Amino acid sequence: MRKIIFATENKNKLKEIRLILSDYEIISTKEAGIITNIEETGKTFKDNAYIKAKAIWEISGGIVLADDSGLVVDYIDGEPGVYSSRYLGESTSYAVKNQNIIDRLANAKGNERSARFTACICAILEDGTTLFTEGNMEGLIAYKAAGENGFGYDPILYLLEFSKTSAEISIDEKNKISHRGKALRKMKEKLEEYYENTDC
Repeated sequence: MRKIIFATENKNKLKEIRLILSDYEIISTKEAGIITNIEETGKTFKDNAYIKAKAIWEISGGIVLADDSGLVVDYIDGEPGVYSSRYLGESTSYAVKNQNIIDRLANAKGNERSARFTACICAILEDGTTLFTEGNMEGLIAYKAAGENGFGYDPILYLLEFSKTSAEISIDEKNKISHRGKALRKMKEKLEEYYENTDC
């Protein structure tokens, strides 16, 4: 079983990753004995995913995956985007961040409230081959936060197919449609194709 270092310490994220990439041994950077503070200076999710993956790959030399994700709200020109975790300051609670976005969309109606979670995953393989995948979870910004499941901006992304926010559906339901889940499944296919074509 091939070992993959995934550049995260987020337990919820690792659980989803291990479920989808079950053919691989997934370990966190901490479990790999790597401690680093990577500055995300990219302008896009793709840039930041690559910056994180490259930094860990240069230390480990093995298979490294990293992702960057966030909420993109069309009405406010794609904010918070790549700054999702730093929006209004890293120490600001998501309750405050979520309410701020709702307030900024006070005059937006219907499809003007369109938004999505976007995730980009970068894989750097043993030989330096670099792969990228992306996934989106489309919705609308809710008029008020709702739900206790999930984290971050989940309570304000209203999913039309469920008539609920991302924080009101179950973890199993979310994994089937999540932005990260979609990107991970695409990456699984790319990894399988790569190793099928390169293994002797």
